[in-house]
Amino acid sequence: MYNTDNSELPDDRVIALAFDAQGNLWIGTNHGGLVRFNGETWTVYNTDNSGLPHDRVVALAFDEQGNIWIGTHDGLAKFDQETWTVYNTGNSGLPYNAVHALAFDAQGNLWIGTGGLFFRLGGGGLAKFDGQAWTVYDTANSGLPHNQVVALAIDGQGNIWMGTRGGGLAKFNGETWTVYDTSNSGLPHDRVTSLAFDEQGNIWMGSHGGGLAKFDQENWTVYNAGNSGLPGNGLRKGLAFDEQGNIWIGTERGLAKFDGEAWTVYNTRNSGLPDNWVWSLAIDEQENIWIGTESGGLAVYREGGVILTSVQE
Repeated sequence: MYNTDNSELPDDRVIALAFDAQGNLWIGTNHGGLVRFNGETWTVYNTDNSGLPHDRVVALAFDEQGNIWIGTHDGLAKFDQETWTVYNTGNSGLPYNAVHALAFDAQGNLWIGTGGLFFRLGGGGLAKFDGQAWTVYDTANSGLPHNQVVALAIDGQGNIWMGTRGGGLAKFNGETWTVYDTSNSGLPHDRVTSLAFDEQGNIWMGSHGGGLAKFDQENWTVYNAGNSGLPGNGLRKGLAFDEQGNIWIGTERGLAKFDGEAWTVYNTRNSGLPDNWVWSLAIDEQENIWIGTESGGLAVYREGGVILTSVQE
């Protein structure tokens, strides 16, 4: 467990987690900026010591060249380990400065989910950036159901799936939009906060209020605190599959593992989890589960014991 008391982690609220190709863990925090952790050394990038545009880091993604792209409260940044490039509404086609989600497609295009924070209405939408040109989709010019796009995932066929903060789930194949919401499908809640695909191509989605749902393109299966072992119905960004096909789910009432039949729940009472509100998850090559929490910092867990391998710089 790493927090501001026992490590150089600058903030105990960990919103985003991602591993680079070298095995470094990159950590987005609520107000402490961006952190790189190689297993031994912490490197902190913030608005005071780098080109990071804001200290609230919500989304992380890597391109094929190994550059890290960072979604912040006040713009999109690209960092190549030396130089920072910042995109915002003033100098680019980014439709809104609050960036919530990032995903690269097979062609190398970056898809960007933006929009007002919390329940703030107004601008936002989905943007595509090919390195030169910007394309923006919003409720006025497309079939996007809501301008607050907070989750993104791309399936094997290249479809862009997006979770919105009030408009449900949308799929875009480059031409046609398909929207799934509580009125026309089995989606349990219209605030879709996280997305992940399993090996069979099913899409799993977390919602902030409706629990977890699985969609196989025809049928919906909903897991919530009332009908399953899911400990809570409030999910944020924490959804991840391990190599055995188990799905790990972060909720506001603990961490859950689901193997398709049985549920295992970890919380502050029955484990070393430092905080029951789990924001983000990432799984490393040693199958350690890295857990970003609301106020307890960063935790790492593995059944049978954590195996930590330091990255050689």
